[in-house]
Amino acid sequence: MDPKVLLQLVESLRLEKNIGKELVFSTIESALESAAKKHYGEDAVINFDIDRESGAITGSCDGEPLDFEETIGRIGAQTAKQVIIQKVREAERDSLLEEYQAMIGQMVSGVVQRAEGGATTVQITNTVEAILPRSEQIPGETHHANERVRAVVYEVRPQGARVKIVLSRTRPQFVQRLFEQEIPEIADGVISVNAMAREPGYRTKVAVSSTDQRVDCVGACVGVRGNRIKNIVDELAGERIDIVRWNDDPQVLIPNALQPAEVDEVILCQMMGRAIVLVREDQLSLAIGRRGQNVRLASKLCVWDIEIMTQEELEEQIDRAVTGFSALEFVTEDLANRLVGEGYLSYDDLSVIEPTDLIAMGELTEEQADAIVEEAERRAMEAEEAAAAERRRQREQDRIAAADKAEQEAEAAAKAASGETEPGETESGETESGETAVASESSAEAEPSEEAASQETADSDSTEKPDSSDASDQTQPLEAAQAQPSEAGSPEVAAAAETTNSDTTSSDTESADGETPVSGADADAESSETQKTSSD
Repeated sequence: MDPKVLLQLVESLRLEKNIGKELVFSTIESALESAAKKHYGEDAVINFDIDRESGAITGSCDGEPLDFEETIGRIGAQTAKQVIIQKVREAERDSLLEEYQAMIGQMVSGVVQRAEGGATTVQITNTVEAILPRSEQIPGETHHANERVRAVVYEVRPQGARVKIVLSRTRPQFVQRLFEQEIPEIADGVISVNAMAREPGYRTKVAVSSTDQRVDCVGACVGVRGNRIKNIVDELAGERIDIVRWNDDPQVLIPNALQPAEVDEVILCQMMGRAIVLVREDQLSLAIGRRGQNVRLASKLCVWDIEIMTQEELEEQIDRAVTGFSALEFVTEDLANRLVGEGYLSYDDLSVIEPTDLIAMGELTEEQADAIVEEAERRAMEAEEAAAAERRRQREQDRIAAADKAEQEAEAAAKAASGETEPGETESGETESGETAVASESSAEAEPSEEAASQETADSDSTEKPDSSDASDQTQPLEAAQAQPSEAGSPEVAAAAETTNSDTTSSDTESADGETPVSGADADAESSETQKTSSD
């Protein structure tokens, strides 16, 4: 082989595969030795050396010089070629693995090649592809082919002869890299990101500080009219970002982290690592946030276990804890107050206390401290079991209520469906009800007629001997008409009364002529019908 051609090939492999020149030379030497052993046997001691400057190849077998071209031959050359290809691929994989392992946590940009089964394949360079799994994508976002995306390198590991690179858009480092790109003061070191807590797709809290007193760290991150933070929010698919001012004092940092809620007081319990935050009743829900999101992110940001409560709730918990701890054996009231002062407000808290701390606080023996911790664990388990049973009971009640509601809705839907599919039956039912109402009205009208008939018979019997009872019967309908309290003053009632009087007069005339008289019941029925008609 021409030494100059060999040197050109080595340089080409170095540039194309990003492999060191020394690694390429050693790979070729190893391939030549493997090919020579095919000819001389595995027990032969064979060495090949390539001059790094001139490219000349020299070899020896058991101390005797070798001409590699005559010794290796065509088959040996094929073997050497395969060995060289394999070694170069391994070297390329190792180089790529080393390069991207150093980039873990750094941002890369690529073009989406395809999206299958939730996972997205992103081409970072011409020869390197990475995977963006569904679990590392922001909830609710979708990616399409030829779309340019930005993400951080999350994991790099060898997979056979290749390197698997996993990207992420849900890690807090992604937000930090976006801040570094969009805010020059952070890239220059004037503003530093001290802490960050994130729930991807929903909310992120970022604590920043400034080394230059003339630079407002929060204002610089927001930008003029919010243009800087708006670019970051757009990249995060509308995720809400809270920028808070960092402070080394937890008494200052915790209220800043809980913004926009207003905090009245912060009580730090150093032994428990707990911070009790007191707020007003109208600020309680704002401080906790939707599904506890605000206080959860603030706890991660400040690295304190934050509990939000009102002053009344704190006093109630303190009284309950002092009473419960005092009931334990070997626990005095003074020790119970000291435990509560350190933030131990339940048996569950007391069960995780270090026995050495308990001994120092109450001047107890080791056996007494162990007994207190064991009793607290037992009572904490009982309380947890009772709470679990209550939750199960509540879930069962909710399930029964949901089943009953679903059954009622199904019945209502079935009734509505039957009413829509059989309109004739509904109309028939309405017709029948109308006929029933008419029939009842007819029967109601028929009853006075029957009474009138019976009264006519009685009047015909009494025509032979008229007396004052006839006059009372004749005046009775008029008095009944005038006795209506709500209609007595109306013109319709007056007309009805005149009609009744005229009927009564004609009845008297007909009685006097010997014809069949009209009874007072008939007049009463007619008057009632007239009143009913006028009222309608």
